[in-house]
Amino acid sequence: MNPILAILKEHNVSDAQINELFQAMTDNPMMAMGMIGQLGIQPEKLQQLMALVMQNPALIKEAVDELGLDFSKVEAAKAQLQN
Repeated sequence: MNPILAILKEHNVSDAQINELFQAMTDNPMMAMGMIGQLGIQPEKLQQLMALVMQNPALIKEAVDELGLDFSKVEAAKAQLQN
């Protein structure tokens, strides 16, 4: 299992919430950031999760693929944020 998904499940984040979070990430990354704050993950674990993603950004693609979502939407959202 993808480490991002494992950490979320470790904190009792439901499959529905995980799918909603990653769907939001593909549609509106800023909204996804707000959702992360509402999941109730302890700050130190959230920091660990963010460090993991920063060290290995490919984990996001792996998680999106594992959830069966369209990674090209993540790339499009990222490009939109950079403009």
